[in-house]
Amino acid sequence: MDDFDAEKAGDDRREETEMRWTRPLLIAGLWLAAPGAQAQLLPAPAAGALNGVGQIVPDTLDRLGSIVDQSGLDRLSPARLADRLAAARTARIDALLRQHGDAVELDDRREPARRGIILLTAADAAAIDKLRAAGYGVERNEAEGIDMAITRLTVPDGQSLARALRNVRKIAPQAQASADNLYFPSGAAAAERSAALASHGSVGRGAAGLIDGGVAAHPALAGPIEQRGFVAGAPRASAHGTAVASLIGGYGSVKGAAPGTPLLVADVYGDDPAGGSSFAIVRALGWMAARGARVVTISLVGPDNPLLAGAIRLVRDKGVMLIAAVGNDGPAAPPAYPASYPQVIAVTGVDGRGRLLPEAGRAAHVDFAAPGADMMAADMNGGRDKVRGTSFAAPLVAGRLMTGGTVEALRREAKPGRGKGYGAGILCDNCRNMD
Repeated sequence: MDDFDAEKAGDDRREETEMRWTRPLLIAGLWLAAPGAQAQLLPAPAAGALNGVGQIVPDTLDRLGSIVDQSGLDRLSPARLADRLAAARTARIDALLRQHGDAVELDDRREPARRGIILLTAADAAAIDKLRAAGYGVERNEAEGIDMAITRLTVPDGQSLARALRNVRKIAPQAQASADNLYFPSGAAAAERSAALASHGSVGRGAAGLIDGGVAAHPALAGPIEQRGFVAGAPRASAHGTAVASLIGGYGSVKGAAPGTPLLVADVYGDDPAGGSSFAIVRALGWMAARGARVVTISLVGPDNPLLAGAIRLVRDKGVMLIAAVGNDGPAAPPAYPASYPQVIAVTGVDGRGRLLPEAGRAAHVDFAAPGADMMAADMNGGRDKVRGTSFAAPLVAGRLMTGGTVEALRREAKPGRGKGYGAGILCDNCRNMD
């Protein structure tokens, strides 16, 4: 056995040991950290829910993120809250792996990603030839609008994503290799159901962009809306995307922060169990830049990813302003992305009394706060329903930015919070649709 084979065998033994110990510990942690909460962590499918993979990320995982009876979150101690939120994240990832292990696996950082896919940038021809010789499938892609060359590698059969990432970095050390990580909605909306897509023709330059699930037709969303899919089965209407869209441009029964503003919607979920991936989001960002979007909001959270980080820099260089939610994994969780990138306006959520949501995550920075609870948004039945999470704060800030024009104008508009963690202050505090 040569040194390379010996190292591969050692990798296999380590991975086997990790999986043998890590999975039971994750499950045990879920039950120990959140006694009595399992029914809320793993809810039964809602009546009328879609019977396809499309509901997995935008609906089931969305509701897993809401963890416990939200009215009781304020009464939990910080340590107890951190345990519950960590348990919910574990349940969310474990549910995805159990139901869609053929499409999703963990990367070398134990973060969920598309199975068997590695994303590569800055790889020269010699490195690509070596990777082909090592058994990796190679597909060249170009993200429109940002001139970003991306190589998608297909991992050889029988090789885990974690081990493949280590091998690729040895074969092509000058390139940047990453998993196709998954990003999840950062708030709970109403249950999914079959609904027609909102479609009001094409929109011109200067629109507000939304990277999320698809947006359903709704009386409050009568402004110009154009949708495009970036994964299998997209665009497809989703509860989360519909609620977020209504908080940007809705009017009438659900009034957004910029009523009637034109919307470009990029659906990165569709029917794909590995939807919400970094590759899909990067392609959506390029489309937004090519179409001249002025402001883009992303109410999704996940890990740091070098491909996504590079795309965000390129999009920002083109003058597109980016807004993202900080997520709902709590202040003890690792910083959420893309909100933590310096080029992104990071938004947290407050309740009806102006207090930071106890489940609000954290980012490397927080720029603004906005309502994220005690509020209503559009549902998929043509009506409205309660929503909660930092997902729903981000579009309000996006709408205010569309109206105000500059970040400086938002700073002047913001009202002071009750201490640290509010950034420059609270925006759109009366944007709750509770009347």
